[in-house]
Amino acid sequence: MYIIIVGCGRVGQQLSQLLQKEGHNVVIIDRKQEAFERLGKMFNGLTITGDGSDLGVLKEAGIEKADAFVAVTDSDKSNIMIAQIGQKIFKVPRVITRVYEPDLAEVYRGFGLKIISGTMLIAARIRDRIIESHLSSYLTESGYLGVLEISVSSELEGKKIEEVNIPGEFLVVVMRKNNHPVIPRPDSILTKGDYILGVVVMKNLKKVKKKFGL
Repeated sequence: MYIIIVGCGRVGQQLSQLLQKEGHNVVIIDRKQEAFERLGKMFNGLTITGDGSDLGVLKEAGIEKADAFVAVTDSDKSNIMIAQIGQKIFKVPRVITRVYEPDLAEVYRGFGLKIISGTMLIAARIRDRIIESHLSSYLTESGYLGVLEISVSSELEGKKIEEVNIPGEFLVVVMRKNNHPVIPRPDSILTKGDYILGVVVMKNLKKVKKKFGL
C-alpha cells in the first residue's frame, strides 16, 4: 500500500517503521526537519518537511495515489482538518486520525471520520488491569465488545466449544493449550488447564461471568 502519515512524533515514527517493515510504501510529513531523526538510518521511506494541511505539500507526497492517509500530529484541531482534506478533497480510501480529547473523538466520529482516541484507549486498558485482569474492554472503539479470558475449570472440562458459546452474548474465538494458541472448531474439546478467549458483549459481562463462575 501507498501510505502517507502526517506527524513524525512517537506515534508517527512507530507507525512508519512498522508499515515499512511490512513492505508498504511510506511517506511521512512533518513541519520540523529534525523530527525525522527519530526514524533512524534504516528508514528508507520518503520524508517531506512541510505543513500537512497544505495542498501543495500533500500533492508532492503523492496523496492523489495514496491508499491510506493518517494524521497523528500533536494537535487535535490540525488532525481533524488534515483528515477532512484527505477524505473530502482527495477522496483517499482510508483516512485515519488520532484525537486526544475523547469528547472531540465522539463528535467527529459522527461525521464519518475514522478516529483513534489514544487517551480513551490507554485509560480503558489501565482500567481493565485494575478491575478485570482477564478482560480487555476496548475491542471496539465504542467499548461495546470486549475480550474475556477464562481458565478451563473442572466444570468446563470435556465440553465442546459450541456448548460454551452463548448466542448473542459470548463467542469463543481462541483456545490456548500449553501456551499454544489455536482457533478452535465448534467440536473442539476443552481440557482442564486450557484457556479460552472469547468476545463478550460488555453489557452482558456480569451475566457471562456468573455463568462461568468468575
